[in-house]
Amino acid sequence: MTPSETAKAETIRLERRGAVAWLFLDRPEAMNSMSPQMVRELGEALDRIESDAGLRAVVITGNGRAFCAGADLKTVKDLGGQAQRESATRRFLDEAGALLRRIERLPLPVIAAVNGLALAGGLETVLVCDLVVASEDAKFGDAHAKYGLIPGWGGSVRLPRKIGASRAKQMMFTAEHVPARTMAEWGLVNQVVPAAQLHEAAQALCDRITDKSPLGLARMKQLVDDGLEQPLDVALRAECTTVQTHQASRDRAEGLAAFAEKRTPRFDGT
Repeated sequence: MTPSETAKAETIRLERRGAVAWLFLDRPEAMNSMSPQMVRELGEALDRIESDAGLRAVVITGNGRAFCAGADLKTVKDLGGQAQRESATRRFLDEAGALLRRIERLPLPVIAAVNGLALAGGLETVLVCDLVVASEDAKFGDAHAKYGLIPGWGGSVRLPRKIGASRAKQMMFTAEHVPARTMAEWGLVNQVVPAAQLHEAAQALCDRITDKSPLGLARMKQLVDDGLEQPLDVALRAECTTVQTHQASRDRAEGLAAFAEKRTPRFDGT
């Protein structure tokens, strides 16, 4: 993608703003609920993002009054007869879960700019992002219990790791909407801003990230994410091994040279 290119599909919009890819969920009439088509188009957008070596960060946000209200239950309900519906629903859950895992494992920092409701699958999408900026009127909720459903895109696993088991169970059991400032107190949201300043704040956060070493950021992200799943000693050994590998990188050499020469480093991600 060129620095100003925009790619428009039916359910999403992808914009490149400098070194940042802005990924808009674009079904405002359905509160940006995820349909099988949106999952496919998001996957195609990730293909473009992953192939663009000039990108340094990704922002995911919603168009309209919601970030994402979760899976499109009407679409799921209309998938066909009972047997066909069960098979199609299983496929949809698998594809959406794989998509979120793919976002989670991107070697770029991923920022969620939450502009309104983030419910069920919308909350699960927020959970796979590295950082979260939310508007003051944003609300978060796990709505599955309201419809006799259970999380299927990783919410029961990721939410307690972000905010603790007791608070996660409270959100899941009650299906209540939790305000952005409360979610900041609970540790999921990094920054709460007025709604009119959401995009500006997300871009400003990206600007504080995109001048850093892409290779260093990717390795730090992997160490943090992997370390959460590992015993302390295993994670510490992984960090030492990664530091040794990183010593041979051009970005490390450039960073040290720039420090010694009192100039801004020019990182290339290698």
